[in-house]
Amino acid sequence: MSETKIRSAHLNFYYGASQALHDINLEIPAREVTAFIGPSGCGKSTFLRTLNRMNDTILGTRVEGVIEIDRENIYAANTDVVALRQKVGMVFQKSNPFPKSIYENIAYGLRVNSLTKSKAEMDERVEMALRDAAIWEEVKDRLHSSALGLSGGQQQRLCIARALAIRPEVLLMDEPASALDPLATQKIEELILKLRGEYTIVIVTHNMQQATRVSAYTAFFLLGRLIEFAPTKRIFHEPDDQRTKDYVSGKFG
Repeated sequence: MSETKIRSAHLNFYYGASQALHDINLEIPAREVTAFIGPSGCGKSTFLRTLNRMNDTILGTRVEGVIEIDRENIYAANTDVVALRQKVGMVFQKSNPFPKSIYENIAYGLRVNSLTKSKAEMDERVEMALRDAAIWEEVKDRLHSSALGLSGGQQQRLCIARALAIRPEVLLMDEPASALDPLATQKIEELILKLRGEYTIVIVTHNMQQATRVSAYTAFFLLGRLIEFAPTKRIFHEPDDQRTKDYVSGKFG
């Protein structure tokens, strides 16, 4: 396994009095694709959102334990959460383009974070992000048209481009293809494979075949606990835990 990018130690997470995550200890490797699998409500999306403190926006939540990115505790009192979310981008289950032009969807984050110094540099960064998300050829002639006119799959790749534009190191993806048709899903998976090696990618998926196609490592969650973490091939063919074996073989879930 390559160097560790993200490490959680004895992580517990609460929605009010209800504990959603129990003692999660996990090391996520840098510049690889890691998949989180498990039944609905098992904590995988909750854990994903702890990695860029997206859960902070929910009233009554509480975190115990440590999450480190590059050996720095992101829950330390002096953490700059805005800078953290620049470093750790996120793509949600449902595509959520802004009601703006395709160009402005990408430019927005660059402008808000003062990441470009000229119109020419902005144009270059917008094009690069759209190319990185494998959508440039489809939209280059309509950059100033509404992003809401794109298909669902194109909107999701636009949202990926928006996340990539600010050059994060980590990309979190919460079931990015669950609402898409098979062809659009294939394009998202091809994009994930293209981006691996350059970004640390963590993807939550209910689609176990998708996990086998795109990820190098897989974590299996059940009832708010991390049951097993290993190379994807081992999780699906030689898991250590009977519960993992039962889940990936379709006995429950």
